[in-house]
Amino acid sequence: MIDIKLIRENKDLVKENIKKKFQDKKLPLVDEVYELDIKCREAKLKGDELRKEKNEKSALIGALMRDGKKDEAEKVKKEVSKYGDEILELEKKEEQFRAKIHEDMMVIPNIMDPSVPIGEDDSKNVELEKFGEPVIPSFEIPHHADICARLNGLDKESAGRTSGNGFYYLMGDVARLHSAMLSYARDFMIDKGFTYCIPPFMIRSEVVNGVMSFEEMDAMMYKIEDEDLYLIGTSEHSMIGKFQGQIIKEDELPITLTSYSPCFRKEVGAHGIEERGLYRVHQFEKQEMVVLCKPENGMKFYEKMWKYTVEFFRSLDIPVRTLECCSGDLADLKVKSCDVEAFSPRQNKYFEVGSCSILGDAQARRLGIRMKTKNGNEYVTTLNNTVLATPRGLIAFLENNVNEDGSVNIPEVLRPYMGGKEKLIPKN
Repeated sequence: MIDIKLIRENKDLVKENIKKKFQDKKLPLVDEVYELDIKCREAKLKGDELRKEKNEKSALIGALMRDGKKDEAEKVKKEVSKYGDEILELEKKEEQFRAKIHEDMMVIPNIMDPSVPIGEDDSKNVELEKFGEPVIPSFEIPHHADICARLNGLDKESAGRTSGNGFYYLMGDVARLHSAMLSYARDFMIDKGFTYCIPPFMIRSEVVNGVMSFEEMDAMMYKIEDEDLYLIGTSEHSMIGKFQGQIIKEDELPITLTSYSPCFRKEVGAHGIEERGLYRVHQFEKQEMVVLCKPENGMKFYEKMWKYTVEFFRSLDIPVRTLECCSGDLADLKVKSCDVEAFSPRQNKYFEVGSCSILGDAQARRLGIRMKTKNGNEYVTTLNNTVLATPRGLIAFLENNVNEDGSVNIPEVLRPYMGGKEKLIPKN
């Protein structure tokens, strides 16, 4: 949610931002908010004036009664009664105006950073930098489901019976490797000075509405039937919601957190659920990083955060690249975002394993998260970034560390979490 002052003072800027995001259908909302805001402030001003007059007249009644001027006092009482009816009507109008303004403002996109490339969809995202030299071995890399199968590590057939398409059982060494990667990601971020958290895995609708757009919520979230609770799609939702309605002391910022959670997503849309593998599933696990900071420090943290993800994957011998999200691929609350993509030697291309975003004060405005400064209370800036989302991260690891005989090399950083194993050996 943007500051309404932007619409009051520079609605052309807001409209131009909407056009750059290729959301022209939202342009009328800007003019609607502008007009409603004028009417709302007029109703408030008139109401304040009437309340002042009413208070003055009410005081006059007492004086007239003391002076024995009962008839005059009764006449003034009737006038005061009319004031009350008119004030109530104005308050009702003001409330209606505010509700409609809020409804419209919730779907007007945040103002993007000037550096965001302009493009209609993710095909126009821009490669920024590559890290590590991609290696395609002389042998054919198996599908990750086949790598797992040779290690007796994946059972989607049973998951289909218990839960349906898009679920899975990880078994044995593959399950242990999956957990080892998450444990390493946790410790990696703790070593960077982030505080480790395990948040609630369900949140209320007011928190969901505070951290994401309506379109994202409908496409992503699972709702608990007959309860005001949603399963989280990422721990960022819970972690930002933790500060809802809070006023944070300025000297407590920045707040740097790294959180673990399972994540649940519908994954509806054009891509669908991949039948065979683990690339797009309804349930996965994730190590996230979340930062609350002063606005002037937001971009510094943005640059730090995506670099941590790059460093993490490079420590696992996985080549990666960063991709700048274009305007049409940028979610409405985001100011700027980049994806970290891992190299797939099987497909000779990169695929997304993480995303880093700065949201300005959009989430803070929706959830009422402010910092107490000497100049008064101000909204904080929020950021989030994926350290590791797996099994997608597991896919990247397996493809980049598998050998021709089906064994999988374990990098040194993961061996303490794997009981000292240096290699996984196929079972069949």
